[in-house]
Amino acid sequence: MINTETLKFLKALEKNNSKEWFDQNRKAYEQAKSNYLDFVVEILGRMKKIDTSLADLEPKQCVFRINRDVRFSKNKAPYKTNMGASFSKGGKKVQCAGYYFHLEPGASFIGGGFWMPMAPELNKIRQEIDYGFEEFNTIINKKKFKTSFGSLSESEKLTRPPKGYEAENPAIELLKLKSFIVMSEVKDAELTGKELANKVVDHFETMKPLVDFLNKAID
Repeated sequence: MINTETLKFLKALEKNNSKEWFDQNRKAYEQAKSNYLDFVVEILGRMKKIDTSLADLEPKQCVFRINRDVRFSKNKAPYKTNMGASFSKGGKKVQCAGYYFHLEPGASFIGGGFWMPMAPELNKIRQEIDYGFEEFNTIINKKKFKTSFGSLSESEKLTRPPKGYEAENPAIELLKLKSFIVMSEVKDAELTGKELANKVVDHFETMKPLVDFLNKAID
């Protein structure tokens, strides 16, 4: 589970996002980082028994750095106010579908799928959905999947059918998507509870057929 001190650090960082403050509170950061890594170790260990594609993945390959890349951003705050971990074959730097846990006071969530694939992968995924619409539709409409996540996020979506697909295609609304992701909110009170790991693993297992389908499309 996540320690209360970890949440306190992230809340304080949001209010004091500067290198000076961070350097003064580096010990608190190291403790929060260690706590989050311990949680990632537990989740990864359990997920390796569920998804064999994660067999060679190491915990440090999953966790994102807290430093922000501010080179091309108007927001020059040097640090993220969250801790994130991506569980996918090859680690966080590989372009493929996977599972994600986002720790941020007031905005934590369990997610997964494939966020903003590049054009070659996006085209393959659309083709696979077109060919295997019945299979894909079954995956995203299973009762437990819908209870856990609702539906695929439509935050990144075309207004018109993608090139090569007709508006009458039964899968057209899915083919318009530019990301294929699901999310489920985690309340702050749940973060420090003993059931957090069970909830994360259960949600990851529920989304595994989606992850498998997307990775099958690009492999």
